[in-house]
Amino acid sequence: MSAKRDYYEVLGVGRDAEADEIKSQYRKLALKFHPDRNKSADAPEHFKEIAEAYAVLSDPEKRQLYDQRGHKGVDDQYTREDIFGGGGFDDIFQNIFGGGFGRGFGGAEQQAEALFKEVEVTLEEVAQGKRINLDVDKDVLCDSCSGSGCAPGTKKERCEVCGGSGQTQTTRNVGFTSFRTVTPCRRCQGSGYYIMHPCKKCRGAGRHRGRKVVTFDVPPGAEQADYLLRGSGHEMPNGRNGDLIVRLHMKPHKYFRRDGFDIYFDHHIDIVDAILGGKFKVPTLKGGTTSLNIDAGSQPNTIIKLRGKGLPKSNAWGSGDMYARVVVDIPRKINKRQKDLLFQFKDAV
Repeated sequence: MSAKRDYYEVLGVGRDAEADEIKSQYRKLALKFHPDRNKSADAPEHFKEIAEAYAVLSDPEKRQLYDQRGHKGVDDQYTREDIFGGGGFDDIFQNIFGGGFGRGFGGAEQQAEALFKEVEVTLEEVAQGKRINLDVDKDVLCDSCSGSGCAPGTKKERCEVCGGSGQTQTTRNVGFTSFRTVTPCRRCQGSGYYIMHPCKKCRGAGRHRGRKVVTFDVPPGAEQADYLLRGSGHEMPNGRNGDLIVRLHMKPHKYFRRDGFDIYFDHHIDIVDAILGGKFKVPTLKGGTTSLNIDAGSQPNTIIKLRGKGLPKSNAWGSGDMYARVVVDIPRKINKRQKDLLFQFKDAV
């Protein structure tokens, strides 16, 4: 790259950008053009350009001089060593190439894998809430070595290659910039220790396949969705257990249909009840019955609302409503007396 580009243009920020924005943008570009990650021929040049722009703009004194006089002001005042002497490069590279890349080794806490299980419940169980005991097949801590992975009477040995850190570092120079690359130790696989005498039952893993009962409380009014049970998945020695994701399904109901926290059902009556009206007993999801009042002369498909008789609202106070659709059943066949009575009724109207 012959002519220097504007430092703000290099980092892709405005001239009024705050220090945090400049640092954040530099992190993104450094990750993109880091020579250990980007194998293109011009990656080292791009990386040096980005590093130089950040070195100037991250330093208040150098940035002020650059804003006033441009590249000439900085180049006349500072040597290359002076420019790259600040900026907190060590901390930044430790974070974006060391800390983030090495997460999970060198003593950092690891988390086991999550598990997924499907559960089917009835609307009655959702209305009341229910505790379910789930048999979960998963990795469990070895009861022979208590999760240590070591045979009884032995213990883990500190890795002599990484000194127990689980990390090895290499330093590389690009232009005037030096940076470190942190990788898991090959000797101990990033754990910081190794096992000389592994447990025979788990073969040094500290866990093995097993089955445990996990309690899942279906909350009243639960919706058909995924529910997270933290720490109930695969178990991890010297780390965090994985999570268990429970996917809740609703069994079809022979009588009710659900829509959110409301429920719907059809109530069948004959033509006489539709004409005369009356009070009828209908079932509820919580057991027992409730009264349904049908007005005289109700037409087919009339919708009657029973306030608060639906499902409990899991995310708010109160309950949904229950809606009854009036279905008038008209007989396909009638006897002579019934027909005569209907003719008399017709003549009387």
